[in-house]
Order: sequence, then C-alpha cells, then structure tokens
Amino acid sequence: MSNSETCANPLLLGWIKEWLEQARERNTKGVTVYKKAYESMKACPLVFQHPSEAQQLNGLGPKLCERLTDKLKDYCNENGLPMPEDPRTVKASKRKSDGADDSQPAKKTRKPKTYAPALRSGPYALILALGNLDENSNQSMTKAQLIEQAQPYCDTSFTAPSDPTKSFTAWNSMKTLLTKELVYTQGHPLKKYSLTEEGWEVAKAIKKTAQKSNQSTLSFGSREPTANDPRTTQRGNLPDYRDIDTEAGLLPQSRSNDLPTQTIFDEDTADSTPSPIPIPPNSFTVQLILDTREVRTSKDRDYISNELIRKGITPEVRALEVGDTMWVAKFHDPLFLRQYGEEGDEVMLDWIVERKRLDDLIGSIKDGRFHEQKFRLRRSGIKNVIYLIEEFAITHESNAAAAQKYNDMVASAIAQTEVVNGYFVKRTKNLDDTIRYLARMTFLLRNMYNTSPSPSSSPSQATHTLSLLSTRNLSISPTYQQTLSTLRTRNPTTTYGVTFPTFCAIASKSEALTLRDIFLKMLMCTRGVSGDKALEIQRQWATPQAFIRAFEALGEKERETMVADRMTHLMVGRKKIAKVLSKKIAEVWGMEAA
Repeated sequence: MSNSETCANPLLLGWIKEWLEQARERNTKGVTVYKKAYESMKACPLVFQHPSEAQQLNGLGPKLCERLTDKLKDYCNENGLPMPEDPRTVKASKRKSDGADDSQPAKKTRKPKTYAPALRSGPYALILALGNLDENSNQSMTKAQLIEQAQPYCDTSFTAPSDPTKSFTAWNSMKTLLTKELVYTQGHPLKKYSLTEEGWEVAKAIKKTAQKSNQSTLSFGSREPTANDPRTTQRGNLPDYRDIDTEAGLLPQSRSNDLPTQTIFDEDTADSTPSPIPIPPNSFTVQLILDTREVRTSKDRDYISNELIRKGITPEVRALEVGDTMWVAKFHDPLFLRQYGEEGDEVMLDWIVERKRLDDLIGSIKDGRFHEQKFRLRRSGIKNVIYLIEEFAITHESNAAAAQKYNDMVASAIAQTEVVNGYFVKRTKNLDDTIRYLARMTFLLRNMYNTSPSPSSSPSQATHTLSLLSTRNLSISPTYQQTLSTLRTRNPTTTYGVTFPTFCAIASKSEALTLRDIFLKMLMCTRGVSGDKALEIQRQWATPQAFIRAFEALGEKERETMVADRMTHLMVGRKKIAKVLSKKIAEVWGMEAA
C-alpha cells in the first residue's frame, strides 16, 4: 500500500510528492520545503475539504496551498467534479447573510507578492539571462557565462564596483536570488546556475511585461531589437549558451573570429580524455604566489615579499587552500580565459611548495596535520610537490632537546615523504636561504616557459609548453587524477593546468569533498592510519556504510583482526595493518555493531 493511500488527503499528498521528486531531480533547495510539507501532510489525520485548510500544518504556507488549489481545480475540471468552496469564502457569505455590518469591508486575503526586481538591476539582468535557457532541459551557466549574458540587461557592472571605495558589484545580487530560492547552484568544482520553478515564473513575468512595453513604444520591423530588449538572446557576436550542457561538449565560440571553437572531448578516442587547449607561450608570465600566513613574525609580515622584490621577483599574496607557495601562468590579457568559458586570468603550473620549520614539522606529525596536508597535496593533482624544511640543523639550545627527542620521527617522516609520496625534500638553513631558493625557482620556471623579460630569450629556448584543461567537463578525483596521468604520459614536457579558481575548489578542505575523500579523512583520524593505509582500506570497503556492515557480520573477536586479515596480501610492508592497529580501528568502527 502506498503512502498516499494511508493518508487522509491522498490527492494533496500525491501532488506534494510529485513536486518533491522534481526538486530532487533538479537538486534544488526546494527539496527541504517540499519534504517538510510532505511529512506534515502524511502525518495529518484530518480530512481537508479545501487546500487552504492545510495552512494550519507545519511547512505549508499560503503559496504552497495556492499551488495545491490550482492543482485541485485542474483535477476537478478533468474529472467533471465540482470544485469545493473555500471555507473562508463560505464563512464570509454566511456572516453577510446573517446581517453582518456591511459598513465594515471584509478583510481581503493577502496574496503573497511575486518577487519583481527593479528594471535593469542586477537581479533583473541575471534572471533574464538565465531565462534564455531552455526551461525543459537541464541547462545551466557558469559565473563567467552568466555575467557575459546578463551585462547587456544591467546598468551597473558585474565585474567592477561602481563605487571605488567599496567592493560590491551587480554580481552580489546573486545572493538575493539564492536566498529567495529563485536560482539554485550545482556542480563542483565550478558552480553552475539555473532557475528554480519560482525563478522561471519571475522570468516569464519580466519578459511579458517587457514585451508589452515594447509594443507600446516600438513598431515591429522598424528596427532591429536592441541589446536592452529581453527578446534578444545574443549581444553582437557573443556565444549562444543554450547548448552549453549538451553531450557534444563544445566550448563557446570566442569573440574573435580568428579563434576557432575548441572541443572538450576527443570523440575519436576510446577513453574520452579531454582535449587540452594549447596556450601561446607569449601570452602569459610566470607569477609567484605566497600564502598570507607565510610571514617572518607577526610584527614583520612583509619581510618575505620585500626580500623577493629586492631579488627581482614581485610576488602576489593571497590565501591558499593548500601549500605555502605556488606558481601560476598569469595572462597579459585579463579576458583571455573568457573566450573558453573560464573564470579568472591565471592557470596553475605544476610546482607547489609546502614550507615547514622543523618545530612546525614536529607539531604537524604529532597532531596529524602532516598526513592530512600530504593527502590534499596529492588530491590537488600538482605533479612537482616540494617539501621545504627550514632550520633542519638546529643549533638553538632551547630546541636541541626537542630535536634529539623527535629525531627518529623527523627522519622517518622525511624518508616517507621522499620514498612513499615521491615528493622532493629541500632543506634550507634559515628563512633567507628559503627566499633565495624561491627566487631561483621563479627564474628557472620563467626560462622553462620562455616568459623571461630578457631580450636575449627566443621562442625556441622554451623547454615546456602550457595547455588548459577546461573546468566545465572536469570531475574530481579519481577521474581528474587519471586524466592528468594519461596526458602527462603522452606529453611529458607539457604542463596541463586548470584555472586558479578551479584548483582552489579541488584543493579545498571541504567544498568539493566526495564521499570517498570524507571516508579517507575519517579513517586517518585514527592514530597510526596513514594516507596509504587509508587508501588500502577504502579499496577493500568502498564506503563507511560497507565498512560498518562488514563489522556487523562478524563476531567480537573476528572484528578485532578483520582489517589485518584482509591486508595480508599486500606486498609493501608499510601499507600492512598490524593486529594492534586493526584492533584500534575495530574499537572505533565496530563499536556500533557490538
């Protein structure tokens, strides 16, 4: 028996369930609203004569009851049934017939107003731009694509603040649309935007109003529609984004006619490896990026930047998701990546530095940050990871005892980083030595990509080339890692990079985590479970649920050795799970099964 059959109001429950399933398919925030309404209606023992009576339930407001009323009207018309009267109307009529005071007008039911953005405002432009998509398909736009389509409809800029003293642009109005649930986002690492059901209603209302306005002021055929006309779906030779999410996977055409359309997927290859976009070597320069936490002391925060500037390197300082120093290809033309539907003006290069003072290294090993950081570095897809250990030879008497105590721990950590993880370990004597190393690395990378300002350099001297991996059809690991591995094997001298915003999303601690990533991080919370051991456990039990069920199927003694017994086939001793550690894991994960 279905849920609707056991409910006092099966018709109303069925319609709410239908809207709930639609919201789940579109992955909108309406899922929470409809689910709450569904549970309330399902648990209600009262039979409603009219949908308006359902407002007494938790989760059913006037707007939802109005939609249910419209549904009931259609149902009655289709089946030739009389439409039940609204009890509020019946009560008003009864009061009138009983001789109620006609001098006092009856209170009108306040109908919730439909959101109406101001003409040529940020929300107005964003809704119109998204309204140019096909309502019946699963199409969406990235931020860069949406801004380009919305700008003709807006009087203020989506990229530059109108007030130089403030940072607000027209794009900040997107927060309003998300809060009002007119727009929803989906996709990682690059967010895409689409209209919700309510958003489509507003878009249609705006277009209808605009068409009426145009009919009263324009004579059709007198001139071409302007950029401000909502009927215009393209501006000049801008790309049509109606086909953005089709299976063909074509990038939007560039604004310049001499730049051909690029294909994301090579359909001739069996593995469908993304086709990278070659970047001209003279279109960018190698830029050093420093993390905001890379300082000499709390009172001397600019020491590293100032010393690099003295050595001819002007770094940019910003908050980094992973690593302490990295290098990007910064384009001379800030709009270069827009032609490929990408955000920003930087593409990641394959070099990143994780700087550790010896005391910080010891602390990170003790609290587990050491393994967690290496896990995220591997997940980021960067090929050349440099672990820079500063003040390796400690001479300070206050730290000598600590260094002696943790000498074996540090030596083991360094060996594991080099041998197991395959990272390059660079040791420097002090901070000044570190700064000299970063300057030398920057000059080296500029020579490799031939972006050195030296007039003696020529295009033939470049030893490495750069290609862009489009974010739109890029998924998070393991596909991302497999794609990079395949491309690097084919062309070892080519760097395959994603845009800096995409890299930040991939390397984020939480934003783009998959279930697999979360499971690995959960496993590594147990002391003794390294990243490699966590990976081996995850290969045997794909999800946390599968891991717990495996414990549930065994007796108490068998649980203690379950993980160790499964790992006996491994050839590499470092990844094997000892019985002591296996018991510790069982105490954490097998506790619920007991």
